[in-house]
This record gives sequence, structure tokens and C-alpha cells, in this order.
Amino acid sequence: MELNDLKVAYPIFIGFFLWLLGPPNGLEHDAFLMFIIFISTIGSLLLRVVPMAMSVLIGLSFSIVIDLIPLKDALKGFGDSTTWLVVIAFLIAGVIMETGLGRRLSLMCIDMLGRSIMGLGYAICASELILGPLVPSNTARGGGIIAPIVDSMSRALGSEPERSPKSAGEYLHLVGAHANLITAAMFLTGMAANPLIARAAQDVFQVDFDWSTWALGGIVPGLVGLAGLPIIMMYLSPPTIHSIDPVRKRISLDIADLGPWTWQERYMVLILGSMLLLWSTKAIHGWGTTTVALLGLVLILVFKVASWDQLVKNHKAWDTLIWLGGLLTLATAIKDLGFISWFSDHVDQGLEGLAPFGLLIILALIYFYSMYLFSMLTAHIAALAGAIFVVASDTNLDPYLIIGVIAYSSSLCGCLTNYSTGPIIIYFGNGYSNPKTWFKIGLLISFYHLTIWFVVGSLWWKFIGWW
Repeated sequence: MELNDLKVAYPIFIGFFLWLLGPPNGLEHDAFLMFIIFISTIGSLLLRVVPMAMSVLIGLSFSIVIDLIPLKDALKGFGDSTTWLVVIAFLIAGVIMETGLGRRLSLMCIDMLGRSIMGLGYAICASELILGPLVPSNTARGGGIIAPIVDSMSRALGSEPERSPKSAGEYLHLVGAHANLITAAMFLTGMAANPLIARAAQDVFQVDFDWSTWALGGIVPGLVGLAGLPIIMMYLSPPTIHSIDPVRKRISLDIADLGPWTWQERYMVLILGSMLLLWSTKAIHGWGTTTVALLGLVLILVFKVASWDQLVKNHKAWDTLIWLGGLLTLATAIKDLGFISWFSDHVDQGLEGLAPFGLLIILALIYFYSMYLFSMLTAHIAALAGAIFVVASDTNLDPYLIIGVIAYSSSLCGCLTNYSTGPIIIYFGNGYSNPKTWFKIGLLISFYHLTIWFVVGSLWWKFIGWW
């Protein structure tokens, strides 16, 4: 029997062991069973032995069979606007990639800004900033569009994994990986699991932390973080190359190979620009984030930028519908059955006497560095974000401050390891850094993020009235 075959059973063993222990004092039996199913599902997501959707469906089905969740309630997550925002965004992202618009925009940024090795770093950051609000899968954005270009640039400069990786390749890959996490943090549509946080904020605080609110809180610290990243990475992983002429020639050829702008690309720019404008002006027209995304998708179909047959083939979108919808249902059930409130009461007792700001900082640091224990951002968010919101909700802090700190930390904490999320795995997998170097730089970058988002961010949040 292979190791992977045994790993499939690990979540079952975990659940059975917890069941044998029995519920702790004060926790209802149904809430304890729901916790077992939830934690077993999260364990399966972490092990990645079976697809995410399959893990979630198993947990959801078991919850229905043992009468913890009625079938009608179990299906609510699949009709949730949060779920469909991500599904629609994945469909639109697929069109951006198929039309070649994402690659064209990235190459244009490199052509305009890439006058030096640091300029290439800024070009990567600019590409992420442009694509961040539009491509909700940070794996598709970083791993599918930008990482191949970064690898190509590195090789054009004579820096390969087996030969001179530190002359340019390591620097460019580290900038790309960490820029991806910053833009994932900046926008609600920057990472697929971000809407889970928005949903938890709605459930706990009754606050609509929508696209414009998320972007407003993240734009200033995010831009500061992107502006400083290529500079600080020059010290953490200094490149030794001086001339980047080979890259500039290569990029010019790549742009020429793309040919003139197609009508599909032009239409996509207009549609995406309109979506960003509408997302940013919700206070005027009142249309929600998902409504605007749906309108954009309809325009793509009406103007035949992409056909319905093309959208149907986007299996990542439909896969997301299953795992995200099911995960939302499980997360809602564990809250409704009383586990989160029980957990919050016990944590409150342990942290009693702390000042509200001190409590928030401690919770944020625990949340941030607990990422070492998780192999994916989605599982980290699903397991902890809602519980931390409940614990912090007992303070007199403004809910927007609490939500913002946790929301932005949810992606930034991916800097710590080489396995935290898809693009990180891809950038690291290209082979320009060893694990020791990646972990060391990741820890140092975590200090960089926390300094910017807790200092610059808190000043900005004060200015916009979040505390």
C-alpha cells in the first residue's frame, strides 16, 4: 500500500480519535460532531490527497446523513452570492487568459519599466497590481501568467536553476512570489478564498466588507508594500547581473509575436474597466460586487468575446462552485450549532484583562504565524478567520479595523513557507531557491509586511475612519 493511500484515511483517524475523546464540558454533542466533521474536512484539504471538492462533498454528505444539517440548508452555500462572485470571477479570468490580454499587459509592463534588474522587479509588481483585481485565482495570475514570464526572463539573462540561479533568477522569482501575495491581500477579488472572510464578517459583525471597502483599506499599505518590495529584495537576495539587454530584446520579440490588439482584447479592457468603475462606485448605484461581476460576464457573452461553450469548459470555476459552496455551508453550520461561541468564550477567559488593541495584535500574530501549520491559505482562512472574528467581536474596537487586519493578513501570511499557496509552490518549484533560503527570506518578509500594514496601514485606517 502506497503512502498516499494511507493519507486518505488520516482525516478519518483524526475524526474517530476526537469522537472517542467525547465533547468537552459545556459543548453540545451536535456542535462537537460538527466540529469533528469540519476539522476532518480541513485535514483532508491540507493533505491534498483527493480533490478539494471531493473532500468538502464527503464532509457535507456525512453531515446530512447524520442529521446535523438538513438537506435544504446544506445546499444554501451553493446559492450564496459569495460563492457565485468567485465562480464568475474565475470564468472572467479564464477569458482574460484565453484572449492573451493578461500576458500582453504583463509584457507591456516589463517593456515599459524593465530598464534594470530592479526595474524588472517593479515591472513584475506592476503586472500583479493590474491583474490583481481582475484575476481572482492568485495561482492563475501568478503561476499561470506571470511566473512563466519571470522564468523566461531569468533564463534570457543566463540565470538558470542549475547555473547561476542567484545572478538574477532568485531575485526575480522572490519578487514575483511575494508581490502576488500583496495583491492577493489588496483586493476582494485578489484571491479565491477572500470572499470567505467577507462572508464571515457579514455573519459575525453584520458588516458588508465589499469590493470597494476592501480595496479602500488595502490600497495605501499595499502600494507601499509593492513599492518597497523590489528594494528590500535587493538586500535579501542581491542579484549579481548588470546588463539586462537580453531580456529587453526577448520581451520586444514576445510582444511582436502577439501581433496587434485583437477586438476581443479591446472589448475585455472596456468591460473590465467598467467593472472596476462600478465596483468602486457602489455608494452611487447600489449594485453589489456579485451583481457587477454577473453583468460583466453577460457582456462578455453578448459581445461574443467568449462563447458559452468556452465558459463551460472552465473546470476550475465549476470546481470552485462545489468546494467553496460546501465549505461555506460547513463553516455556517459549525457557527450555528454553537461551537464558535463556545470556543470564543473559552479564549476570552484566557485573554481576559488585555486591552482591546493588545488583544487584536495578539490574535493577528497568532493568526499570521499559525500559517506555518497549514499547507494552503484557503484551509487557514476557513479554520481560523471566523473564530478570531468572534473572539474580537467582544471588544469595543471598530469592526472594520478587526476585519481589515485579519483580511489582509490572510494572504500576506503566505510569505512564510514554500507550500502556502499555488503560485508560491510554482515559483519555488522553478528551482532558483533552496528551502532554507526561502524560509529565511519569508520570515524576514513577514516582518516587512507586519511593519507596513500595522504602521502605515493603521495610520491609513485611522484616516478613513476605521478606528
